[in-house]
Amino acid sequence: MAAIKRFFEKRKLNIKFKKAGEGHRLDEPSSSVQAPKVSVASVSKPSSITREPETEAARRAAAEAALARMEAKQQMKNADSMVVQRARMKRQMEEEKRRLLEAEKKGASARAAPDEVVKDSAPMLETVLYKCPDIGPQLLPKSEMESAIHRFLLENYEDEPEMTSALMIHTLNKNKEKVKTCVETLVKYLDNIINNPTEEKFWKIRQSNKAFQERVACLKGTEQFLLAAGFSLKNLPFEDGEAAFYVFDSELAKDVDRLQNMKEILLKAEPIQPELDRDLKIFHPSKSAASFEIPDEFYAISPEELKKEHQRREEAAEKLGMLRTKAMRERDEQRELRKYRYVLLRVKFPDGILLQGVFRAQESMKQVYQFVRENLVNDWMPFHLTSGTNNKLEEGDMTLAELGLAPAAVVHFSWDADVLREATSQKGSNIAKVHLLPELMAKIQSL
Repeated sequence: MAAIKRFFEKRKLNIKFKKAGEGHRLDEPSSSVQAPKVSVASVSKPSSITREPETEAARRAAAEAALARMEAKQQMKNADSMVVQRARMKRQMEEEKRRLLEAEKKGASARAAPDEVVKDSAPMLETVLYKCPDIGPQLLPKSEMESAIHRFLLENYEDEPEMTSALMIHTLNKNKEKVKTCVETLVKYLDNIINNPTEEKFWKIRQSNKAFQERVACLKGTEQFLLAAGFSLKNLPFEDGEAAFYVFDSELAKDVDRLQNMKEILLKAEPIQPELDRDLKIFHPSKSAASFEIPDEFYAISPEELKKEHQRREEAAEKLGMLRTKAMRERDEQRELRKYRYVLLRVKFPDGILLQGVFRAQESMKQVYQFVRENLVNDWMPFHLTSGTNNKLEEGDMTLAELGLAPAAVVHFSWDADVLREATSQKGSNIAKVHLLPELMAKIQSL
């Protein structure tokens, strides 16, 4: 619960929900729902010989008591239905957590015991790792980190169902357009109840409705959101038989503030996403700085497919000669850019020290400059990065793939000459000799 709240507080979405009475666990029996007590005016005990006729007040009290008993039974029935559905949801979520844990364990075992270790002059980058500070400090491959995020949401649903289910919708579904349509549809359901809290037709959603199936039901987290909002699944008369409907709780329909909160949180929630870990390393000067061993996952296609495509392109170029059109050349360039997923960069400083980091191929040089800057002692001083062919790499929006740095490259660091001269005259020549933070230099290793 605290983790989910921290997530929203970090994004300034601290939305509070009123609790509907004292909470209880989903696996507790439903007997805690009690019938309301009805006070009936006392009636004089009749004589054993003669019976006085019932007064109007007594008949009214008897009718109220009967109505109260019926309402209590209906409340208990509704509570039983809700408990059964939430218990079913809990069992499904526990099974999903178990499955995700097993998948993570298998992945960890595979990483811990590789079948083959390829040795090279440069240390092999075994795999690309991701982090997610919102759920913990662990570093995992992307698929395992996504499973960990999924498990994190399942574990927090019981304590904060409204917030967690909204996050599920935004996080567990990758198609942004479908998520947008789903959110708009759910907001429309809530708006209908907010604007018409006593209209029963707005309390019901037929489960088999085509629009509901295409826009809502097909996405993960939507059933959890509907249950958290106050819907429960019931069979109701429909046409010549029965059909399953999501039916909103009539009492919760009166709580407009809560429904507004549900709507706001659904609209403002953001997906919990894994972040690429830079896997920062510092190396002593080495002649092997340009020697790389790159994992297959750096490529969008397998190395074998890459060789076959290269061969096909060579054969096509021989056939076409100089007849390739501009459109054909642009298509080939775009295909080339899509070959790579990641880039391994080594930044070589004037003293030969190497700073290594992992980037996505579609990240720009702005991210590279930021990465270098945050690891400098004098991060206020402007600097430049150049390619191995001495081409200046501007701090702009061009991607690493577009700049030809994929899948791996060495770039060279230099201070801005004018600023360096001024800084040297004021603070001495040592300012140009110290580059990286001391805590990083303490972790330096050899290639």
